[in-house]
Amino acid sequence: MVSLLDPTNVITRMFNAGKYQDMYDYCKALLEKIPNDMVALQNISLSLIYLGKHEEAIKYCDKVLEIKNSDTYALKNKIYALENLKKYDDVLKLCQEILLTNPQDIWTLNSMGLSLNELDRHTEAIDFYEKSLKVEPDNATALMNKAISLTHLKKYEEAIEYYDRVQIADPTVKEAPLAKSKLYEKLGMEDDAFLAAQGVLNKDMQKIKDDAKENKCSVFHQFCDDEFVKYDSK
Repeated sequence: MVSLLDPTNVITRMFNAGKYQDMYDYCKALLEKIPNDMVALQNISLSLIYLGKHEEAIKYCDKVLEIKNSDTYALKNKIYALENLKKYDDVLKLCQEILLTNPQDIWTLNSMGLSLNELDRHTEAIDFYEKSLKVEPDNATALMNKAISLTHLKKYEEAIEYYDRVQIADPTVKEAPLAKSKLYEKLGMEDDAFLAAQGVLNKDMQKIKDDAKENKCSVFHQFCDDEFVKYDSK
């Protein structure tokens, strides 16, 4: 039987309810009794991150790492806090520590790429997104950020393909079709830009453009007619 008073369960309920100050206070009380309580140390740092107190969170992460220097949970919490403090060089060092023991850690590979992006090292960032995608080809974070990196490098056509893959992998990422649309605009492809902004996938664009040509109407009107037919059929 699961104990509702077990510290892990208490902390989990507070976290899921978004009660981060209560979570902090609870962990603080636990640490007053047992200063090296790993559950309390881990979760007090997490609560501080959600409270926006990143410097303080790092101190507790370091206390965990003094006890267990390869603790992945503490390293990842520290990475997240450092990202919020924009200390990207420090993030890279910690990511490399994790990757030494687990080269296929997708979260860390993506974090490494994100920090390299922030440091304007987009070609290097792409290498880490590619490693992530070898492990999980449909990872939306890696796909999205590789597209962003390619955009910074002005490789617009390739970036468009990756934004399209984001839409397929995770249709809830609303930024992808808009970013794709802007790139089509940069390439002077106005019809494609319009269709991309409506969420149309690349593979479906040509048929709409062909139908518009055959019906001697604009792509805009063809798209609207197609949408009306879909709506009417329901």
